[in-house]
Amino acid sequence: MSDFQPRLLDGIRGPADVKALAQADLARLAHEIREEIISVTARQGGHVGPNLGVVELTIALHRVFDSPRDSFVFDVAHQGYVHKLLTGRGGEFFRNLRHSGGASGFLSRPESPHDPFGAGHAGTALSAALGMATARDLRGTHEHVVAVCGDAAFTCGITLEALNNVTASTKRLIVVLNDNQWSIARNVGAMAKYLNRLSTSSAYNRIHHDLEKFFTGLPHGHEMNQLWMKWKRETKDFFVNSSLFEKFGLRYIGPIDGHDFEELQKNLEFARQSDVPVMIHVITMKGKGLEPAIVSPEKFHGVGGFDPMTGDSLKPKAGTPPSYQDIFGQAMVRFAGDDPRVVGITGAMPSGTGLSKLAAELPHQFFDVGIAEEHAALFAAGMAAKGMRPVCAIYSTFVQRAYDPIIHDIALQNLPVTFCMDRAGLSPNDGPTHHGLFDIAFLRCIPNVTIMQPKDEDELVDMLHTGLELGSPAFIRYPRGPGLGVTVKDKPERLEIGHAEVLREGSNIVLWALGPMIQDALAMADRLRVEENLSVGVVNARFIRPLDRTLLLSQAAVVPLIVTLEDHVLAGGFGSSVLEALQEGDCAAAVERIGWPDKFVEHGSNVESLRAAYGLSPDEMHRRVIDRWKNLSAERIEADV
Repeated sequence: MSDFQPRLLDGIRGPADVKALAQADLARLAHEIREEIISVTARQGGHVGPNLGVVELTIALHRVFDSPRDSFVFDVAHQGYVHKLLTGRGGEFFRNLRHSGGASGFLSRPESPHDPFGAGHAGTALSAALGMATARDLRGTHEHVVAVCGDAAFTCGITLEALNNVTASTKRLIVVLNDNQWSIARNVGAMAKYLNRLSTSSAYNRIHHDLEKFFTGLPHGHEMNQLWMKWKRETKDFFVNSSLFEKFGLRYIGPIDGHDFEELQKNLEFARQSDVPVMIHVITMKGKGLEPAIVSPEKFHGVGGFDPMTGDSLKPKAGTPPSYQDIFGQAMVRFAGDDPRVVGITGAMPSGTGLSKLAAELPHQFFDVGIAEEHAALFAAGMAAKGMRPVCAIYSTFVQRAYDPIIHDIALQNLPVTFCMDRAGLSPNDGPTHHGLFDIAFLRCIPNVTIMQPKDEDELVDMLHTGLELGSPAFIRYPRGPGLGVTVKDKPERLEIGHAEVLREGSNIVLWALGPMIQDALAMADRLRVEENLSVGVVNARFIRPLDRTLLLSQAAVVPLIVTLEDHVLAGGFGSSVLEALQEGDCAAAVERIGWPDKFVEHGSNVESLRAAYGLSPDEMHRRVIDRWKNLSAERIEADV
């Protein structure tokens, strides 16, 4: 007889199948899920460590609760792969994870009714879950709402704001604190130290457990235990300390082993039956089941493809240039070494931004503030007010979270803070929560700021040097991934503010391009010259604000068609600024704007596939310019007649 056993995972079509399994089968299911996640992410990339750490927890949630009637709100949702596999999204759909036609890397309401709230940024789960629980109470229904929050979420101000409002808003909410001591990098700050003390204090949990057991063993013991808990909080812990969370009115349970099915199910069941808000503190191991992910949690938080046996990253193609992030990191070490006023600030992303190099070389000039972009901006403002030259390295999509202090505290006071916005443009596998397609629109309306985008690695370093010398707020946006292979000069150049760079002269059409679109513009100019016999100029705009209006108006006075190309939404973007400048200059030149439409762009296999889907492939952009040129020519002929 064959010893082959079909995978339990292949029989899981939804939560009912998880509930139907025997308790003895759960460990086998967990093992199969880990194998599947490792296999898929090794090929497709993705968030490996966070998902491997929550396998047992997610299975236990589906054993105790009834999704989608009960709602699971995962913070960030980069630990949602297990949930997807248990809710009918396995097979080829999951194996095409983060690629076109496959599962999203995060939770997504359009993808499944089991995803009640989408996510992609940290710290949102508790607020959203509290809102959902309060709405439930107002409707008079009785379903459960469970917020699954990593310990790193409690470095976010928004989570603490929600915590402050829990008992004022609802009587029934379940919060699972998934504590693995990591966000992307190791957690930092007082909250991380507090949770570590709490998770390692056996005396705390034993005393609370023994007292609860004593009271609940008496007649009317439940009421007595509630009175004890209330008295203890109000008398400032005269005999036995409360946890911080009990001071906010939540019933604290834990810490418990997040890989022990019986413990998880028992405590989740207790929380399900509770008539007060409950927090279950769960200790998990990030990367469990993949030894390299346990050894290197930061590296395996989110990765490209890797060898599942060794954990080694798949080698890039031969000759792949260093990434913009690497170039930025090297430049920061160089500038900070030359000037002690220069400091680097990141929100839990030293490796992703390239600032890990500064942390290693000049640790006293490096600050990781945790997942707290709003604080990062204000922290930088305070440093700048005292004569420092802070550089905030934050992904474009996360700069959105710091918008108020950027306006109110940095720009209004004209403080010299430089923001280096990684992932400007598409972050294709991550999708709409991570695309950096809005920063030009929301920044260029702010007084006092300078906004730049480099055409290559050398110009990135020039722009960083320029920003540090500027004495006012500066923003530099650049894409994810490798540069062009351009060598960085030994001595950086301070760019003249608001001056574009003419790369090619042209008399029929001029293409004004930003960043990675400059290569497209150069290729388009060659094609138009060869195929259409047109004289096409190319301008590296460099500065989005202030725009080089002198050059633009001088060209528009003699060139029939101006074309703008940007890796950004058209609404309010670079092309809009060109239209505004021409209107204010009373110039009626024709403008064709090329950029992303007024939509949220989904995740996809790569930049090329998404650009093709939205009319931004080289052929489609070429066609649009030709059509516009022909229409203009026809209009001129008709006018002459």
